[in-house]
Amino acid sequence: MFLIKLPNLFPAWRHLPSRRYLTPARGLFYCRPQEEERRGKLLRRKFLRLPLGQSQLRVPILVIYLPAGNHPKREASSSATTTSSPVACDNSCFEPPALHLNSTDMGKTNTTERLAKLRKLMKNLNVVPEAIQAFIVPTDDAHQNEYIAAADRRREYISGFTGSAGTAVITEHYAALWTDGRYFLQAQDQLDSNWVLVKDRLPDSPTFGQWLNGKLPVGSVVGADPTTVSCTTWDTLVKDLSGVGNRLVPVTQNLVDTVWADRPEHPNGSVCVLDVKYTGKDWKDKVADVRLKMAEKKADYLVVTALDEIAWLLNLRGSDIEFNPVFFAYVIVGTDSLMLFLNDNKTTASVKEHLYLAGAAADEMDTDMKVELFPYDKIFEKLDALIHQNTDRKVWVAPESSFAVCHRVPNASILKAASPITLMKSIKNAVELDGMYQAHVRDGVALAEFFAWMEKEVPKGNVTELSAAAKLEEIRSSQENYVSLSFDTISGSGPNGAIIHYKPTLESDRPVTVNDMFLLDSGSQYLDGTTDVTRTVHFGQPSDYQRECFTLVLKGNLMLAMAKFPEKTTGQRLDSFARHAMWSVGLDYGHGTGHGVGSFLNVHEGPMSISFRNNPNDPGLLSGMVVTDEPGYYEAGAFGIRIENQMVVQPAFTKHGKENKFLEFRNLTLVPLQRKLIIPAMLTREEIAYIDSYHQDCLSHVGEALKKLGKTEAYRWLVKETASMA
Repeated sequence: MFLIKLPNLFPAWRHLPSRRYLTPARGLFYCRPQEEERRGKLLRRKFLRLPLGQSQLRVPILVIYLPAGNHPKREASSSATTTSSPVACDNSCFEPPALHLNSTDMGKTNTTERLAKLRKLMKNLNVVPEAIQAFIVPTDDAHQNEYIAAADRRREYISGFTGSAGTAVITEHYAALWTDGRYFLQAQDQLDSNWVLVKDRLPDSPTFGQWLNGKLPVGSVVGADPTTVSCTTWDTLVKDLSGVGNRLVPVTQNLVDTVWADRPEHPNGSVCVLDVKYTGKDWKDKVADVRLKMAEKKADYLVVTALDEIAWLLNLRGSDIEFNPVFFAYVIVGTDSLMLFLNDNKTTASVKEHLYLAGAAADEMDTDMKVELFPYDKIFEKLDALIHQNTDRKVWVAPESSFAVCHRVPNASILKAASPITLMKSIKNAVELDGMYQAHVRDGVALAEFFAWMEKEVPKGNVTELSAAAKLEEIRSSQENYVSLSFDTISGSGPNGAIIHYKPTLESDRPVTVNDMFLLDSGSQYLDGTTDVTRTVHFGQPSDYQRECFTLVLKGNLMLAMAKFPEKTTGQRLDSFARHAMWSVGLDYGHGTGHGVGSFLNVHEGPMSISFRNNPNDPGLLSGMVVTDEPGYYEAGAFGIRIENQMVVQPAFTKHGKENKFLEFRNLTLVPLQRKLIIPAMLTREEIAYIDSYHQDCLSHVGEALKKLGKTEAYRWLVKETASMA
């Protein structure tokens, strides 16, 4: 095995299949030989050709050879596009997509040339249906995913801003970027002088439509790719723009794609079957449940565009989007038909057998459960055909679907309503909840081992943000059923911890020291569950002010965790519970308090949320939902604090709640809170008792697992950190 040393002089390095930093040295990557030829051309350096089996490995001269015994614990599996696959999903079934490092990962990107090229295209009638005066570039892809494939990172390419949320708007003379409070500091650091940052969702901030109306002359035309804008957003923009005589038109050839010369290829990973021992329910039963909901709405067809809904419905998983085990597809559920739009080369024999597309059982399958397989890009053609066959048919489309999908269905035939799968998926069954618990026990084991290691290594001066994240990934990857991270690890030392969604890079990497707070927000995808946990620690002596802030954040976390509330209470009503203690001293945080979490699916899952912002799709909390509890405090240039646990919603016993169903939260996360950051005098007796009970749960469940694994050092750390506060 070879390691490629990547110094800072290579900001254009691309197509790395893994970001595994195998030593504390910065910029150390493991590289798969079969991709060397394609990558090497970009480096323009001298190369060595080294024999590797029956092929040759073409590598830059900066090569380190690892002798036997020094290989990483978990090597990269074969390419995701392989045609062979296990019968069901296992750890080896998933190969993360190739990572694409643009210069945006290394600070500000000069966007002058990119903007100039795009503005020329805005007037080119070979590309646009008519000359446009502005072009909108959302983060979204054709499925409105929060996390997107490298080939769909158009907003990132044109603006240089790498955050997961934001919208770029370009006119002939201006360029503006909207993003939310999680990314204000990051956007200020990454946007060059061509751009203006609009702090989205603040009282004085304009919407896209308001801003465009103020910048453009009356009668202007605004363009957008209709596949990247949701139907709801499109309708809102049309209303805003038309109020002053401006228009929004679809531009089917995305202008950024034309400008983006070295745009990565679209992912084409194979799909795997997720066994019912993890899902708890057969896919045919799920389809039957969906049809019952369709009957209630008198819908003939349901168009499913959200990738996590498709994966959940069919008990399939993929690897087309980093950290999210999903695959590019569409599904149309009919009352007596089921159509899957998925390229055939992504399916395997096991997938076809699972869906009864092949095998002995295929001929015996009931007609209404037989899956028809179509190429991915035939979705619009098939929608046209369905409508043409019978104009009286009702087609159910979620408003969150792209305008391109919604627009294909005539107003007389369309039924716009939230997909029934969204709510079904969010309520975990007993098997899924047990899997979530088991995944969190393993995650607790990994984090106990990690923090024990950090306490030993940080005082030596050997740890940076990147090497800490790498060490944690190495430990997690040895856990049973581990597949991948569930998002980029947020490893923030000192002032970097104040950047809410900070991602350490080779340029920004800071040492983790005994003088600074350290914020770690991380998670994993396991075959039986998804984890997301944040802990803030100090490896030296925290100041009184830091301890006060930490304890205030902790009080907010506890107040929400200890709450009892009526069934279907919305997250907006509970959000202030987590802010009460901080508000009392004039502190606050600029992000929501909690989000849903999928079961070996997306780490951010709807429809529920816990936030000060209004969520019109929030059905209210129901038993079986899994959400996070993550208040925080961030002092720019100094430190950040966040405490995050995953919790399951369950029935609550209340003294007088016999007439109404009341609910409460139960913690899934099993990672101790750092006791030296807590000021006990600021806590109530009930809060102290809750912490002690929680720590006993950590010691009982994680401690037992550590003892079985012989992790003595981690077990000693856990015993110390879970000692009673009383």
